[in-house]
This record gives sequence, structure tokens and C-alpha cells, in this order.
Amino acid sequence: MINFLSQEKNNRKQTKIFAKQVILRSFVNIFLHKFEKIMKEKILAKLKEIELQKGVEILYAVESGSRAWGFASPDSDYDIRFIYKHDLDYYLSLWEKPDVIEFMTEDDLDGSGWDLRKTIKLLAKSNAPLLEWLFSPVVYYKNEAFATQMREVAKTCFSPIACLHHYLGTTKNFMDVCEQEEVKLKSYFYALRTALAGKWIIENNSFPPVDFMELLPIAPQNIQEKIKELMQIKANQDESYLHPKETLITNFLQETVVYNQEHANGLRSGEKMAEELDGVFRNLIK
Repeated sequence: MINFLSQEKNNRKQTKIFAKQVILRSFVNIFLHKFEKIMKEKILAKLKEIELQKGVEILYAVESGSRAWGFASPDSDYDIRFIYKHDLDYYLSLWEKPDVIEFMTEDDLDGSGWDLRKTIKLLAKSNAPLLEWLFSPVVYYKNEAFATQMREVAKTCFSPIACLHHYLGTTKNFMDVCEQEEVKLKSYFYALRTALAGKWIIENNSFPPVDFMELLPIAPQNIQEKIKELMQIKANQDESYLHPKETLITNFLQETVVYNQEHANGLRSGEKMAEELDGVFRNLIK
């Protein structure tokens, strides 16, 4: 009887703890939702300010970097990337003019935008960062017709070999730091994302998902489990946190770099669309 009453008391205690955790998570989610709403309003206000200052029209604006990829730290910047256009006179000039707009604010808004002509030229080359912008899961603003057209063109221009070499090069750039005894989790995740993106291209012949969690299933199960564990740690640590070397992850990265290198030369290039892209550009600047 005493054991039964003790168990009943313990069950009630556990139920109360669980209820408190649910309530706490609910409050945290509400706070985060409100915070993200405030930040989006600040981002849109800054973009409107840029339009007025620079005399441009922003066609598309998204989040890039860790907040778009899904593994941000509490102190991660907002990496805002946008595409804009000038009026017709800008494009009729004989002289080269600036085609990039950048800003950094005290609210950790890190902005970088490309002019329309620069954007389309890079699209013709299947520029991987640009493709990530176009398929970012976090969109702050878009001209719907423009976004739809750019995404369709991007799929046609997509060059598996060009994008794989981009991702392969980025992974290699992080390998030295990933082999140290203490590693910034940011470095691990940058290397893992690009390694898996390259592997995705080889195995699916398509542009990889921007959301890291959608890439994860192509990794072995034990790697997936370790990555999820590290993601939980990263979500609660600032960017400067140093994590003990994870041999399992480092070995996987080394193996994936070799795999991606061995399969790179068998990939195709993207379609050449010079005339079509000229037409797209002319229509957009009218």
C-alpha cells in the first residue's frame, strides 16, 4: 500500500513537471514568434530605406546563411540577400557602375544585394549562392512573377558540375579547422552542409535543398544522430563556442570529400541560354 501511494505521488509529481515544461515551451515559442516578427519588420523597413536612398526597386529579399539553413546560434547575424533593379537609364550608360549594395546595422542585419544584370549573368553560370537565394525557405519580400520566373530559369541553367565544384571547394576550406582538437560548431556545420550538398547533386542530379534538415537523410543513420545532437548544442551556444573534436564527423567529412571528388567529372553542365536570358533581362528593365 505504501509503495502504491509513493508511486502515485511520484506520478503526480512527474505530471506537474511535464505540464510546466509544456507551458514553458509554449511561452518560449510565443516569444520567439514575436521576436521574429519584430525582426522581419526591421528588415523590411531597412530594405525600404535602401530603395529610397539608392533609387532602386527591390524585387526579391531572403535570408541566407545559418538562419536559412536551419542551424543558427542565438547570436547569429541576419544575412539578408536581395536582388534589385535600377531605372532604364542606368542600363543605357556606357560606363560601368556599382552593381552591389551592402549594409550592416547595429541590429546584426548584414545585407548584400545584387543588381539585376549582375544577377542574370551569374544565373547563366549556375552560381550556387544565387541559387540558394532563389530557393531560400525564409523569404522577406518577393515580386511573385519575378521570383517564379527566376526559379524556372535557375532549374534550366543548373549545372551539376559547377555547383558541385563550389560545394567541394567550400568543404575543403573548412577541413583544416574541422581536424583540430577543438572545433567551432559553425565550422562543422558549414563543412557538413556543403559536403552533403555535393553528395546530393551526385545522387539526385538536382540542386540540393537549402534547409539542412532536408539534406540530412542522405547521410548514414549514425551520422544523422550525431548531427542532431550537435544541432541541439549549437542552438544553445554562441558562435565562439569550441566543441571537442568529433572523430565520427571528421572521418565522415573526409570520406565524403573523396566521394565527391571521384564523381565530379561525370557530371553535366547547365544549358546555355544567352539569348533567352537577354530577353528576360530586357523585359524586366522596361
